[in-house]
Amino acid sequence: MSSTIRRARRTTAIAVSLAAGGALASTGSAGATTGSPAASAPIAPGLYQSAYSDRNNALWVASSVGRPPAPVTESRLLKVDPDTLRVEKSYAPAADAATGAVQSVYGIAVDDEHNTLWTTNTRDNSVSVYSQRTGRHLATLPGVHHSREIVVDERRDLVWASAFGDGTLVAFDSGTFEEKRRVTVPGAGPTGLAVNERTGSVYAADHTGDRIIEVSRGTGSPRLIPAGDGPLSVALSKNGRTAYTGDQTSGTVSVVDLRRGAVTRSVASGGGTKSVAVDHRSGHVLAVNRLSATVTVVDPRKGAVVKTVATPSLPNHVHVAEGTAYVVDKSASGPAGDDLMTRFRVRR
Repeated sequence: MSSTIRRARRTTAIAVSLAAGGALASTGSAGATTGSPAASAPIAPGLYQSAYSDRNNALWVASSVGRPPAPVTESRLLKVDPDTLRVEKSYAPAADAATGAVQSVYGIAVDDEHNTLWTTNTRDNSVSVYSQRTGRHLATLPGVHHSREIVVDERRDLVWASAFGDGTLVAFDSGTFEEKRRVTVPGAGPTGLAVNERTGSVYAADHTGDRIIEVSRGTGSPRLIPAGDGPLSVALSKNGRTAYTGDQTSGTVSVVDLRRGAVTRSVASGGGTKSVAVDHRSGHVLAVNRLSATVTVVDPRKGAVVKTVATPSLPNHVHVAEGTAYVVDKSASGPAGDDLMTRFRVRR
């Protein structure tokens, strides 16, 4: 389906949902540039991250409830309609038959080439693969210590995962699920990931070392590039020459020139900046600020915030697809303690 047709259908579906009193509720927005108000809907408890499948026109969301030492028994993979934010399917992750504990899912990425869904199972030190078509569990791949995030390089049939627990980036073959590469930076704490599909380089935010870890094809040693204070997330510009980090400790978005290996701008975004994503058409960077309950839209060329969107409290992650931002929160402010998802257009 062409993007033009999909956008037209999405606009129609939103209008129908709002006219019929659907699940979307306006949360309002404020900032230097105003646009259509954001809309929120309850999804499920324990939301962490989301990822959009262009092949299936679906938004996949990872949900897990529970903390150590008790085993997690409530975790779901949710297929959400990106137009109405209604949950269409809910799948249970793989479970241990003896204890009832499930492989609780946190990070999530889609591989549309193979029609699969990859998750990080942080508490089980593993990643898993599921079918997008049926939700069936296909594989669990161990040895990723405190697995946090995951990203797909469809051009090279690779899936990269970050292992926060031992400073490692691990690459798997997206077709065979075989481990292909393992790179460790002693003392590092890699969290967010981004991949440049043109070059095959992968970038990890090193939350512990205040830097970006760059792993390139054909090189034995990773390159370490300065970033902001406490980076949790990283995203790339459309041309892949610039990286943006969401810096939790300083509440900033850092603009990093990858050729020079230097921070060129630091933009105050809000308290507890946690997740960043890029709208490649406008070039704007979206930053989720967990403590401020906002998403700031940053123009990295000007080094300025151009828009601020209010969200429910404790926003956790932002994903941008076709000019629409999807933000999950962990406020449990919806019905029956559900967390909310907020959507808004990045461009008017």
